[in-house]
Amino acid sequence: MCPRAVRALLLLLGALGAQTVSSQGRARSHSLHYLLMGATEMDFGLSLFEALGYVDDQLFVSYNHESRRAEPRVPWGRTTGQLWLQLSQSLKGWDHMFMVDFWTIMDNHNHSKVTKLGALPEPHTLQVILGCEVLEDNSTRGFWKYGYDGEDHLEFCPELLSWRAAEPGAWATKLEWEVNKVRARQNRAYLERNCPQQLWQLLEMGTGVLDRKVPPSVKVTHHVASAVTTLWCQALNFYPHNITMRWLKDRQPLDTKDVEHGDVLPNGDGTYQGWMALSVPPGEEQRHTCQVEHPGLEQPLMATWEPSRSGTLVIGVVSGVAVGVTIFTGILFRILQRKQVSGGAVGDYILASSE
Repeated sequence: MCPRAVRALLLLLGALGAQTVSSQGRARSHSLHYLLMGATEMDFGLSLFEALGYVDDQLFVSYNHESRRAEPRVPWGRTTGQLWLQLSQSLKGWDHMFMVDFWTIMDNHNHSKVTKLGALPEPHTLQVILGCEVLEDNSTRGFWKYGYDGEDHLEFCPELLSWRAAEPGAWATKLEWEVNKVRARQNRAYLERNCPQQLWQLLEMGTGVLDRKVPPSVKVTHHVASAVTTLWCQALNFYPHNITMRWLKDRQPLDTKDVEHGDVLPNGDGTYQGWMALSVPPGEEQRHTCQVEHPGLEQPLMATWEPSRSGTLVIGVVSGVAVGVTIFTGILFRILQRKQVSGGAVGDYILASSE
């Protein structure tokens, strides 16, 4: 996926609320959301249109414009019932809507003009995230956001049946869409009624998987550089993503401004990982404790750095070297493959930066 598309998806996902290790408690909410993505050129890293559906951040369905089929991505999602028919119809409808919206946005940016060769002057991307969240008190909130060419673009406001423009170039589209109140009411009905209903049905289908509780494994390591000691606390392989991590000094909580928190990130097996770091004076490492709370734990888990456990650091270094070799090998393979296909020189291949 191209850097601009990746950046836009991160912006859209971030708008839902960052799942950081410092802000998650034991309260459990559930969400259903879809990522809709497309590009004007297939070689830009995206197809003309593709969609991914998630329940509680677990991928359960995929769809693309070429196949026009909704494909289940989890065993419990393989059903031919009424719910799957509804999901398939929604995805096909969004496929058409996405194409129309894409051209509208490009046209309002004067990006839809073709050259004499019949090709667009430059590629463009559109990303949409839409869905709903059911909180622990059964209240709901919906979201429907657009990102264009790597920037936030438009956000739907259900209560006002209007759109909020994130940048000046979005105003023309905002005014055009707000004329169509039928579409706005349909959007609101989906976010406030259909989406929560589908979410509860999917949660029932995924019983035993989506409601499972896998406690985290926790380890504390340390790194010394320029007379500064940094303690790293990692929580690994847990589910659900709700987790609270904090540093204690002499069993007392530290001010969060002194702590560096990382986002809770998904693993490839459906579990999550999180981390936090703290700089401490040399010799005071064992005065600091990492405290972790998670729905899979009956009581908070406490972990400290143990100087005698040097194997963890060694394993980490060896693993890092292995990952580096793997990445380098993959890049080299892509360069050589590109050269073989195009007949060009290796220097003609430019690696996309990750933003």
